[in-house]
Amino acid sequence: MPASPSALRPISEVARDLDISDDHLEPYGRDKAKVHLDVLKSGRKPGKLILVSAITPTPAGEGKTTTSIGLAQGMRRIGERVAIALRQPSMGPVFGRKGGATGGGLSKVEPSNKINLQFTGDFHAITAAHNLLAAAIDNRLYFRDFDLDPTRVLWKRALDMNDRSLRKIVIGLGGRSQGVPRESGFDITAASEVMAILCLSDSLADLRSRIDRILVGYAKDGSPVLAKSLGVTGAMTGILKEAIQPNLVQTTESAPAFIHGGPFANIAHGCNSVLATRMALATADYAVTEAGFAFDLGGEKFLDLKCRSAGLNPAVIVLVATIRALKMHGGVPLPEITKPDAAAVERGLCNLAAHLDAAEHFGKPIVVAINRFGTDTAEEIGVVEAFCKGRGIPCSAANVFGAGGEGAVDLAEKVVAAASKPETPYKPLYDLDWSPERKIEQIARVMYGAAGVNIQQTAEQKFRKAEQHGYGQLPICMAKTQDSLSDDPKLRGRPQGFTLQVRDVEIAAGAGFLVALTGEIMRMPGLPIRPAGERIDVDENGEIIGLS
Repeated sequence: MPASPSALRPISEVARDLDISDDHLEPYGRDKAKVHLDVLKSGRKPGKLILVSAITPTPAGEGKTTTSIGLAQGMRRIGERVAIALRQPSMGPVFGRKGGATGGGLSKVEPSNKINLQFTGDFHAITAAHNLLAAAIDNRLYFRDFDLDPTRVLWKRALDMNDRSLRKIVIGLGGRSQGVPRESGFDITAASEVMAILCLSDSLADLRSRIDRILVGYAKDGSPVLAKSLGVTGAMTGILKEAIQPNLVQTTESAPAFIHGGPFANIAHGCNSVLATRMALATADYAVTEAGFAFDLGGEKFLDLKCRSAGLNPAVIVLVATIRALKMHGGVPLPEITKPDAAAVERGLCNLAAHLDAAEHFGKPIVVAINRFGTDTAEEIGVVEAFCKGRGIPCSAANVFGAGGEGAVDLAEKVVAAASKPETPYKPLYDLDWSPERKIEQIARVMYGAAGVNIQQTAEQKFRKAEQHGYGQLPICMAKTQDSLSDDPKLRGRPQGFTLQVRDVEIAAGAGFLVALTGEIMRMPGLPIRPAGERIDVDENGEIIGLS
């Protein structure tokens, strides 16, 4: 259950833990606030960055957010000054398969119901800015005063909801007065380039500059058409003026938490905003952040996209594993993963090994966190601990859901010890002057364990076009299933000998990367047969129920 409003400290008190004055806060009620960007000029020595990632998850997820929150609470319990920087949940998964995404049990960010739903309106602002550009495009096509080929418009519309029926649509039907008929579609807001731009911008001026550079389509002569030429990028920036400021809330144990931005890691870059991360680093000695899904997706993008763009350098990588996920990778059917089976855990260690191998490539200290569930046995946990000991990697079984920070003290001590090691330089996976194909092959071989890559004809042609127009040196954002190291969601464990299929490419010029689409991954998810939204209601006291 979410904490009652009376159990939460006033947000101004939480801010004072980080020496943030009331003058730098714009409160949204008593329990959340926007924080002015001037806080980044605090003058404090920046703290150390802790990146939390995970192994390939079960469909329910492995509690990476819960572990991140519990770790920060554990660090507070051993006397460390720490802040959290996390993504805001998208309402697509909230009403879809996953439900809420604010942690769980005694390791949550609060007010969880508000964060999971409307929060401070950032997602709505991003959606509105995205759709203003879409409306401006169709307005120019209607008045025929703009050199943009209607058949080569790249910019879709956005909606913060899972709705598969909007993936491909026809707009402008009903005669000349209704607009120019053409094919289009919707992306979920978490996959919008405007979301990526907001999360990668380091100032309002940078935000505006990135919006100007958005590639919206091509003219009839094949030349690129940028958003700046539509005349509405100033208005888009105006819509996002408040949204660019990070949001401050608190955990169940009153630890400060910056919640800002929410790109998915399977179809976008999967990290909270650069500004929120820098704010946590500017106000605390340790900043705990996470990257979406497993290390092959969120972890790689955090390091190769966010860190490269923002000049960040994590001190420690924490990999979250669960006994139930290891059993799944060891061949146990999902309905049976709560049954004791140490042998299956041992077989499933191949997945953990794959992610450790990938993470070690970046040269950072690694700590394995076992997110404990009530069904885990001592024998099963011992299998993981013995494996980690054999690789010389610290491992801690943490009960963050049931015991909060108290259940993560050992994990916190191991992470702080790892962070005390001499800093190693930032080391990206690939160089920007490599061809797009070579970058993808490097990601596929090192992160996924692929034997090779097949760039299909459509994607190959778009790569050539990207290079022709000066986008060839951009880094790569892989759109890939989160259910497997491969591009086939049915392949569990550590797949071998597969060829990664790249079927399409999108140019996110404003965000500053190329999106390579693999397998059947879609930028607009669909709802499951029994979506979580069917369980959510409001009780007689006006409290939201069923949102977990």
